Amino acid sequence: MMREMDLVGRSSLSAAFPTTGILHVQDRVSAHRCFWNGEGPSLLLIPASVQPLYDTSEYKRRFGDPELMWQAEMSRAREVIDWPTDGLPTVRPNLGVVFIPAMAGLDYEIREDQMPWPGHPLSREAIRRIPTIDITTAETIKLALRFYEIHRRWGGTDVFAYSPDTQGVFDIAHLLYREPILYELVEDPGWIRELMSTSLDLYLRASILIKSAIGENAREMVHGHGTPQGVFFTTAGVRISEDTPTLLSPRAIETWVLPYIEKAAAPFGGAFIHYCGRHKFFFEALCRMESVRAIDLGNSESYDPSWLLKHCADSGTVLYSRLPAHTGETWKAYTIRLGNLVADTGARVILRPTTWPDDRRSCEEMLALWHNLTR
Repeated sequence: MMREMDLVGRSSLSAAFPTTGILHVQDRVSAHRCFWNGEGPSLLLIPASVQPLYDTSEYKRRFGDPELMWQAEMSRAREVIDWPTDGLPTVRPNLGVVFIPAMAGLDYEIREDQMPWPGHPLSREAIRRIPTIDITTAETIKLALRFYEIHRRWGGTDVFAYSPDTQGVFDIAHLLYREPILYELVEDPGWIRELMSTSLDLYLRASILIKSAIGENAREMVHGHGTPQGVFFTTAGVRISEDTPTLLSPRAIETWVLPYIEKAAAPFGGAFIHYCGRHKFFFEALCRMESVRAIDLGNSESYDPSWLLKHCADSGTVLYSRLPAHTGETWKAYTIRLGNLVADTGARVILRPTTWPDDRRSCEEMLALWHNLTR
């Protein structure tokens, strides 16, 4: 039985969204609960410093050493504890896209200052053996479980651990079988159904194991999406990344991607979805899905923000994403432009800004301005 995450209950809306001051981390959780109930302003995750999305310095050492990995993650997260932002301080074992496929026997290469590179694809015979594999014996899961043990012992209550990079069912299938999947969708759909079923089973087993290790309720989670600050989800228990589907036609997406997102999300009450690339049909289809609570775009600059926010508002889907600043745009102009757009469309947004002030007082001003505009 998964343990309930020890989170505070809801406070009043006025307490959850004060107009001044820095919220305690646990009070931010209450504010997130209000947000998912449709109360209060949209959320703004202001970085505490300029950092790369992924810290890959001395990565080869840290990949195989959970204590070094945890120390590096904590050094980033601690900056957020007392910072003017809506985000929660978060850490994760940063093991890359190979995290789940490696449990099935996919080899990988760790290069210095880079995320892991997937190795050779598996044969059909090896893929058919995946359902019999004990994933708890895989290196990546052992590294993750040790990371969570360290965090439980030393992490305190103000920094939340969350899941490693969990690719979606189609992305897992692509990593396991590689490029042949793209033409065998047509040439051998029977095999692709088998591959997708195996990948779904692998995704579910890995997700259940990780959530149990973290101690999360099945239908809730904290997720930081590769950053040192994240969000508490009340109606979604997993994160799904599906980059490969941006190469597919709308018909292929409807056949081979969307049904498996539903199946992957079902045991967890819903999902947060990420994908890179430009595919307007995919975005529209995700917005229509009952199980999709929020969407992040790896290439948000490829879309008109008004179009994105309108589709999110019409469907009740949250946009949890970066949105680009205009060339030379100040943080104040950026906040006013997007805050007014959020208010005009009625969308609910968790914004990861692409421009922000370089001093604490101005960051406090930015946060208050955003709350006032999107309340």
